[in-house]
Amino acid sequence: MRRLLTYLLLLCLTLPSVAQSRQKIEAPVADKTRVLLILDCSNSMWDRWQSDAKIKVTQKVLLKFLDSVANQNNIEMGMRVFGHLNKKAYGTRLEVPFAPDNNYQIQSKIKTLVPQGGCTISTALESSLNDFPATGASRNIILIITDGMDDSDGSICNVARRVQMSGVIVQTFILGIGNPENFRNRLDCAGKFSYIPYEEQYTQALYNIFRLSEEEASVVINMRDEEGHLYETETPVAFYDNQTHVVKYTTVYSIDERYTPDTMVIDPLVAYDIVLFTKPAITINKHLFEPDKANTLNVTVEQGMLRVRHEDRRSMMTVPNYPVIVHQHGKSEVLNIQHIGEQVAYLAGDYDIEVLSTPVLKMSNVNIQRSSNTDLTIPMPGTANVQKPKNISTGCVFALEEGVLSWVCNLNPNKTTERLILMPGEYQLVLKPQSTTKYTESTVKRFQVEAGETTNIIF
Repeated sequence: MRRLLTYLLLLCLTLPSVAQSRQKIEAPVADKTRVLLILDCSNSMWDRWQSDAKIKVTQKVLLKFLDSVANQNNIEMGMRVFGHLNKKAYGTRLEVPFAPDNNYQIQSKIKTLVPQGGCTISTALESSLNDFPATGASRNIILIITDGMDDSDGSICNVARRVQMSGVIVQTFILGIGNPENFRNRLDCAGKFSYIPYEEQYTQALYNIFRLSEEEASVVINMRDEEGHLYETETPVAFYDNQTHVVKYTTVYSIDERYTPDTMVIDPLVAYDIVLFTKPAITINKHLFEPDKANTLNVTVEQGMLRVRHEDRRSMMTVPNYPVIVHQHGKSEVLNIQHIGEQVAYLAGDYDIEVLSTPVLKMSNVNIQRSSNTDLTIPMPGTANVQKPKNISTGCVFALEEGVLSWVCNLNPNKTTERLILMPGEYQLVLKPQSTTKYTESTVKRFQVEAGETTNIIF
């Protein structure tokens, strides 16, 4: 009995760690996938293609295909048609809205379609945004079937961009039937375009789209240094939709005790811009992941360490913990703010450093090499004690270098004594009573500040 209890206790302690090592980072899963079928029913669909008119071939293929997918509980369909209203009207209409078990309504409507008018794909696509219900989490997909002949206004790319930017649609698929010469305008900018040259490929193309709508992709990010070793520091990672530039997934890259990176599960229909928040960030643009496959994203990270510290010098004064602003060389944007004595990793490269001392110390074109430590030493500051006259005076301090003044700070007119912490160097102090406007009443004093020392300036 004791052995049994001991075994059960060890098993309870072991299982959480095993489960943790196998944990996947799951994306929020949508309740269902909604597929909106946009069907071209313009007058050109009467033209012959393969065995019959294009509309007749399409009706035959769609009816058979819908029978085969009717039992998929996680897929909901709706249907919009364009070019079918009448011979003089160029319009589109949602014929069958999204609803559970509406396969019969869609098939019934397909059987009765008569091509007679005209309409552009652009108009139908722009109208489709309002077709998707706002309730319930879903992956929204558009499937357009067209012969391409009536898309003559050339606005499809702009419309598709607005549709994609809405954030409602995950992906748009376009199946082109008929003659390739009929696709005068580009349709690949509107989504994933596939031309179907033969009737036999029609059904298979539909199956491929529906298969993709259900699949997921697993992704493992391998961050390695220049020697191929796994990068062990935790790093935030973001996946952005390449078309909308909206963030889709966010996680923190890490590896477990077995040096196994995390596995993410993402939507393979989207092309991603991936940002790894190193300093500076590493961006991988427009990357696609294959569905139902273990995708590995290998990223090489060449980093070095940067530390800014005071010189080793004995002093009775408290050493200020100055902020250190880091820029990429030649760029004005702030990359990072660290502090004196702090060691921070940056990608190998050149940087501009600003230490927010008084005055500000600037170091340009500092090179950080991979797998190395860069130590920058700055002088210890000194103290300047300023004793002013009892009358209220306005004053300021300038740094003096090779005869040129640069402003450092203003003095407080309400204080007769001030203590300034300044970096070593030569300074000039200008003081003028507020009771006079004559420049001749100004007093100018030059003084020197030494590292770790105190200098007294008495007026």
